[in-house]
Amino acid sequence: MNLDELEIGKDAIVASVDCDEASLRQHILDMGLTPGVEVTLMKRAPMGDPLEIRLRGYELTLRRDDAAHIALTQVHDMHDAPRGIERLEASDHPAIGEKYAPRAAGKAIPEGRPLTLALAGNQNCGKTTLFNALTGSNQHVGNFPGVTVDRKDGQIKGHPEATVTDLPGIYSLSPYTSEEVVSRRFILEDNPDAIIDIVDATNIERNLYLTLQLMELDRPMVLALNMMDELTANGGTVSVNRLEAALGIPVVPISAAREEGISELVEHVLHVARFREHPGRVDFCAADGPDHGALHRCIHGICHIIEDHAAAASLPVRFAATKLIEGDVLVVRALGLDQNELDAVEHIICQMEGESGRDRMAALADMRFSFIEGVCAECVVKPHESREHARSVAADRILTGKYTAIPVFIGIMALVFWLTFDVVGQRLSDLLALGIDWVTAQVDAALTAFGLNPVVHSLVIDGVFAGVGSVLSFLPIIVVLFILLSILEDSGYMARVAFVMDKLLRRLGLSGRSFVPMLIGFGCSVPAIMATRTLPSEHDRKMTVMLTPFMSCSAKVPVYALFSAAFFPECAPLVTIALYLMGIVVGILVALVLKGTAFKGDPVPFVMELPNYRMPAPRTVARLAWDKAKGFATKAFTIIFVASVVIWFLQTFDVRLNVVSDQSASMLAALGALLAPLFVPLGFGNWRAAAALAAGFGAKENVVATLTVLMGGSTAGLPELFSPLTAFAFLTFTLLYTPCVAAVSAVKAELGTRMMWAVVAMQCGVAWVVALVVRLVGMALGLG
Repeated sequence: MNLDELEIGKDAIVASVDCDEASLRQHILDMGLTPGVEVTLMKRAPMGDPLEIRLRGYELTLRRDDAAHIALTQVHDMHDAPRGIERLEASDHPAIGEKYAPRAAGKAIPEGRPLTLALAGNQNCGKTTLFNALTGSNQHVGNFPGVTVDRKDGQIKGHPEATVTDLPGIYSLSPYTSEEVVSRRFILEDNPDAIIDIVDATNIERNLYLTLQLMELDRPMVLALNMMDELTANGGTVSVNRLEAALGIPVVPISAAREEGISELVEHVLHVARFREHPGRVDFCAADGPDHGALHRCIHGICHIIEDHAAAASLPVRFAATKLIEGDVLVVRALGLDQNELDAVEHIICQMEGESGRDRMAALADMRFSFIEGVCAECVVKPHESREHARSVAADRILTGKYTAIPVFIGIMALVFWLTFDVVGQRLSDLLALGIDWVTAQVDAALTAFGLNPVVHSLVIDGVFAGVGSVLSFLPIIVVLFILLSILEDSGYMARVAFVMDKLLRRLGLSGRSFVPMLIGFGCSVPAIMATRTLPSEHDRKMTVMLTPFMSCSAKVPVYALFSAAFFPECAPLVTIALYLMGIVVGILVALVLKGTAFKGDPVPFVMELPNYRMPAPRTVARLAWDKAKGFATKAFTIIFVASVVIWFLQTFDVRLNVVSDQSASMLAALGALLAPLFVPLGFGNWRAAAALAAGFGAKENVVATLTVLMGGSTAGLPELFSPLTAFAFLTFTLLYTPCVAAVSAVKAELGTRMMWAVVAMQCGVAWVVALVVRLVGMALGLG
């Protein structure tokens, strides 16, 4: 039987992993799916694909097509996994330098000399929370694998000479995704003075796999055993003394969320960094059994061949040897071996495979996990099922249930939009607008009483207050939307949405993991585009980046609100929801076109860990809301302020810098007149609409600011420029055309200049065509 045929609730033993793609097979083995491990099929997604399995104490998802390559044996009814040892003697945590027998290498770094530290660990193990605790930073923390997609630097509190870098979460040093490449490159090329390896104590067996690979780099390191409070609360414990002795590195129990053990961790990591204490053990294959003996001889034989090359490439020789066995292209290229040496290495590997009866990848993975299992058997009392996990299993019966998952998702998103655009966000926005109008009236009266020059008076009231104030009034809507999206992410629901939607998105040529960046796109396109770094393939990344800007980011909300209130006051929420749905539908249609043309081929496998649900942390949600409010206000008083002044200047003066009595003679009218013919077929071929859309290239909020300035600070004149149908066509174009300059810059940073121009051209073209269709259909229905 293969894994895709296993019944829900059944256990089986993995017999072999036979994927055609080497990198996928390596990734599956690195995640713990090694021959001999017991797996349990927990559930299937509502559409039958992907699957969720349990192994080594955690849940993992993968598609049926990939599960079909995993052969099983000994199928049996599900049973509780044995806990191993039930008790460990209590002992004090050792002082620095005790128990772990480090190796000093090189001269000590003097006190006060700058130190660089790397913070590495699996996804969703609390790295960013620890980074915030160490540095006092306010980086975003989420309950979704891959929240950190780039390195972040900060100084340790009380130790300004020590800089710690928060790296993206990785499962191994075999580069499968772009964030794994970022992490490995930093550790190997930037040569940090020490590594802080953060391990989830509630799932130590899976997490220690990365620890062993980091130890093979032979760098000073400390293991931060996180979430110890959760472990002990559920009946588990870890003998820190035994674990340090087994690994040969210092181990510090901490709780990053509660900031417990942080000072001790800092003390240890600064010590190993300054005194250059390397791990006391980097060889994990000298275990019992002939299989590991063959691998032991293989690694050491390769080490002798490549020793000089590894030194020249500044690579630890054992790390380079294991990567050669795995067939790591980056390491092979860095070593620069000649053909005779490559042939000798291959001969040694083939000999090991013959002696051990295992292929090279499986032999290495089995060696590491066998060592880990032995360490855990001595040092760890496994916890009972946690309340969090039991609660998650119960919630998933509804939230990922066959008949309930999609209706619940639609209901949750409807609730989000209802609260944002009606009950909470819109009402707060209306109150803020009244306050801004009152302040504007008071300033206007004061300037009039002061007898200020009319031109300057117009600049302040018609330019700054009209432009910035009109945009600033939508701040509550945007903050409420970000709060609700943050709650969904911090609860762990986002990962379930990716699981539920994978099969549907695969038909569009995307992975279920693409859904999360696209969902983030409803808040802001910039972090959504950056979040595509968590996708394992360039195929998925490029396609997701091209589709994400079709989602209605919060910057478009002011435009929707302005036009809905002016033209559709009785059904403004429905119009806004229709625009959101239109963006999704257009994105789907564009995805189908791209799948059949520029992006042929299947998306990469869906291999992802599903975290437990948890109550959203009020501090995290409040921090995110504050960051977004501050960012929006900053944009309002910088980009939009400048844009409002520029628009006022262009619409107040002609090319000879004379004040115009009629705006149609202004410089802005001349610019708008150049663009207006493009929009004549769409029904809004007037210079004011064209000028507003041109300003929207800088920031979508500028569309509102520009129209407000051009209408003399009031939107009452909008019906003179648009009919209800052409207003909706204008909204359609605003929804779909090129995102703001910041988003375009993010596309350039992620995919390069060529793809940036491709995204700009595609979106402008799609926006024009869809807006034309909207107008033609409306006219055919007699809505013109």
